[in-house]
Amino acid sequence: MMPSYVLLRLVLIFGVLIAPAAWCAAAVPPPPQLAAKSWVLMDAASGAVLVDHQGAMRLPPASLTKLMTSHVAALELQRGRIKESDLVTISEKAWRMGGSKMFVRVGDQVAVGDLLRGIIVQSGNDASIALAEHLAGGEDTFAALMNQEAKRLGLADTHFLNATGWPAEGHHSSALDMARLARAIVIEDPEHYALYAEKEFVWSGIKQPNRNLLLWRDPTVDGLKTGHTEEAGYCLVASSKRDGQRLIAAVFGAESETARATETARLLAYGFNFFDSKTFFRKGETVQTVVVWKGAARTVRAGLAADFAAALPRQTSGEYRTRVVLAEDDVAAPVAAGAPLGRIELVGADGKAVMQAPLVALEAVEAGGFFRRVWDGIRLFFKGLFG
Repeated sequence: MMPSYVLLRLVLIFGVLIAPAAWCAAAVPPPPQLAAKSWVLMDAASGAVLVDHQGAMRLPPASLTKLMTSHVAALELQRGRIKESDLVTISEKAWRMGGSKMFVRVGDQVAVGDLLRGIIVQSGNDASIALAEHLAGGEDTFAALMNQEAKRLGLADTHFLNATGWPAEGHHSSALDMARLARAIVIEDPEHYALYAEKEFVWSGIKQPNRNLLLWRDPTVDGLKTGHTEEAGYCLVASSKRDGQRLIAAVFGAESETARATETARLLAYGFNFFDSKTFFRKGETVQTVVVWKGAARTVRAGLAADFAAALPRQTSGEYRTRVVLAEDDVAAPVAAGAPLGRIELVGADGKAVMQAPLVALEAVEAGGFFRRVWDGIRLFFKGLFG
């Protein structure tokens, strides 16, 4: 059986893990065992899973479901399909919905921006249904949109049947999937992510606090969402940023509201104490300039299609460096933007690569004129002849 501290799972869109996770185990103590069913700790920059205890276990997500509800709505705002000022007419179904509420009334017209706060801060089931109906015409159709987004994000253990997390057979997610969803929210929509840090929201004269107790206990915590049903227990997905490093913790099945906050804080503290998140190159940043033969330009900028980042054992993080390996010594035009040119490697003190990512052309280089091609052909001939 694999240990609960499956460290640095870096098989990501950002890079491919070369060495097994055990390469850093000696430098990092085992993580705390939490009083919960399932938990995951993730480095936001790289997506690396630092701690995984039953992270893929399918469990009822309760109101953590609303992370996807608000995420889908935020994406629609980005696309310009809706505006925060758009008015939503509250249906009888939304008004009658039980559980946690924003306390909107049937027939009210409520702005999309207010409904988002009602979902994120107040965990309003009524607000969730109202926004789902506005965006998709009905909650069932909106759930299909939620599942499409889950597929795009690679959430293999998630399936939604409603916008609220109301208990339903077949409605499930996992700590790992919720951590991945939280990371997408942080990275893809930083503007609306600020809503998750709001401690209270007043609607119709009723002030309700955010149920995420860590917002009051830890100033570095700025999100995300709580969940609770009798079946799910007490759940929390939290994100904290300290000294430029952001970690995401997802905890399912704690025994109380206080316990979920305490256990999540323990998990975050472990990550910040023993891991150092480093971004070596940003997406689109020039890593190296590569010489091009027979081209309209003499060089091409080589870089990465995504950030090249890793969460490293804090004790040894200074020992790692990057290394460029070109696929060919001689690159000839034409070169298409995005064409593979080699790879970037993360190398440990022993010189062995522990992680790599493709190095690609950041721009296109067209073929040069006739005389450029002929002259470079002659130069390449003699270069090959004499080395």
